[in-house]
Amino acid sequence: MGCAGFTCSKHCLCALNILYVMVSLLMIGIAAWGKWLGLVSSFQVVGGVVAVGVFLFFVALAGLIGAMKHHQVLLFFYMIILFMIFFVQFSLSLACLAINKEQQEELLEVGWNNSKSTQGDVEKSLNCCGFKQVDLNVTCEAACFPNNSCLPCADQIQHSAGEVLRVVGGIGLFFSFTEMLGVWFTYRYRNQKDPRANPSAFL
Repeated sequence: MGCAGFTCSKHCLCALNILYVMVSLLMIGIAAWGKWLGLVSSFQVVGGVVAVGVFLFFVALAGLIGAMKHHQVLLFFYMIILFMIFFVQFSLSLACLAINKEQQEELLEVGWNNSKSTQGDVEKSLNCCGFKQVDLNVTCEAACFPNNSCLPCADQIQHSAGEVLRVVGGIGLFFSFTEMLGVWFTYRYRNQKDPRANPSAFL
């Protein structure tokens, strides 16, 4: 490999963690922006995205500090946590890419029935009512509802969800490999001696 030295390993690990910090801040910013504009009214969805962003931020920050100071304990725990994130993310990305139409429809229906606020967001944005059939006795957020011209949301959601699952699965798979690269860089960097340190010091 072209990056065998102590300084090169340190810079690569720092650059990778700066990328993770930027991704985490982007996730938090997008969630806050969606809530502020009213695109997503569900607090659970926004809270979940923000929580993942904050967790990733702190993991990346720990990796960045560990890389800057060559801190053995911090780098060890960072490596373990990053490997666990890789395992979960890799599994979920494969599941997103491998899910078939019937399983997708079942999951969407469960999600639809469990969140009234998400139902309202979807009905308003896709201009449809109900999941598989339109119920005129239930209030609907869509603009088409007063005219009784609404169609069920299932087909539109499934088409959009299929695209989203492919994109999310692909991006997740890409980032899972960067995490494995981070684990490898951390392992190598922990076992390298700082050339500026005392040669007799225990590292």
